[in-house]
Amino acid sequence: MEITWYGHSCFRLTERNLATVVTDPYDSTKIGYKPLKLKADIVTVSHNSPGHNNTNSVKDVAHVIAGPGEYEIGNVFITAVQTNGQDDNDNGNLRNILYVFDYDGVTVAHLGDLIRVPTQMEVEALGSVTVALVPVGGGGGLNAAKAAEVISLIEPNIVIPMHYATEDTSLNLNSLDKFMKEMGISASTPEPSLKITRTGLPQETHVVVLNYQQK
Repeated sequence: MEITWYGHSCFRLTERNLATVVTDPYDSTKIGYKPLKLKADIVTVSHNSPGHNNTNSVKDVAHVIAGPGEYEIGNVFITAVQTNGQDDNDNGNLRNILYVFDYDGVTVAHLGDLIRVPTQMEVEALGSVTVALVPVGGGGGLNAAKAAEVISLIEPNIVIPMHYATEDTSLNLNSLDKFMKEMGISASTPEPSLKITRTGLPQETHVVVLNYQQK
């Protein structure tokens, strides 16, 4: 399968003969970046804010998922677990939905705007995670230190950081450097996308930095 980042928390997950997923499409007029021009079978929304819920920016969508549950669409199995809040705005914390997408045994966890370290029950609900898409820049999501703690609990093969400061975002977020330092990584060359198979995965957690695509 292939994972492509479009900035902030928006990714496209694709695999031949399986449904295409776009996560957390944003409103570029609210957070920066260029307008999205994507197509997908499924769109997932982690929470109800302009950086994550602009489903109208994705074409040909057959299914929009914005709540907890278990789904099977286009041979992709999706587990959605609620974390922050009990409703759309519980004590100031927007409800957050964490998603795990199972692409024929390759599992991708999108943590949305997770703001706290998940409970053991929540971690167990995720199952084995191949790739974790983790917010690292603070703001409404995890900061660098909490992100590193969450990664140590989930123990994915690969981590892709998201939701951090870039040249094109207008949001006040921390830089990627803080997270890389927290993980003990001095430098990493960004990749245009990540292609994954079930064979050849790293045994220890490996951080992959992606360039956001502007098209």
